[in-house]
Amino acid sequence: MEFSCIEECSQCCIEKEYYPSKRFGKIGVLILPEEKERIEQLGREKRLEIKILPRIGLSENKNLVPTKVLAYQLMGIEKNGNTCPFLDTKSGNKSPHGGFPCKIYKDRPLACMTYPLIESDPITLDHKCKFCKEHGKADQNLHSEMESLLKIKEKMITDAPFIWRFATGIGEPEDQQRLETRWILEE
Repeated sequence: MEFSCIEECSQCCIEKEYYPSKRFGKIGVLILPEEKERIEQLGREKRLEIKILPRIGLSENKNLVPTKVLAYQLMGIEKNGNTCPFLDTKSGNKSPHGGFPCKIYKDRPLACMTYPLIESDPITLDHKCKFCKEHGKADQNLHSEMESLLKIKEKMITDAPFIWRFATGIGEPEDQQRLETRWILEE
């Protein structure tokens, strides 16, 4: 069965999650370094205020913060980190499946093109996706999504000795005491 969005669903563009734990805050859409300038330009063209933070950094020394950013993240527009800034929630327009449309669908980040695939070993489907919940699996016809995910995985290969994750400090009001905003060395 081929993947398609469930009628009126835009959940993956709205609900953001804490990763890898609440301490790190909510994550945004993964943006590769070569996509960053293009996404920022699209934000300017659409007159949107967007926020792109680092996501994964590399360093040669564990006592120094990253000297290279391997990936960035596009944060949501709500104070709690939810709702992609490119999701059109105000015009009343609808996507082909009846959900909120993406203002940059044809130019969306590679990470959006991979959905609902989740990078893990083995690669799995996002358990929060309504289509995947309703139909069980859609893994037979996800060729373009798989190609996009493999491109991202290829960019994440590194021989740097130290990998850092950026804690966004963004989350629900009740979690503010637990959230950090800084680079944290992965162990």
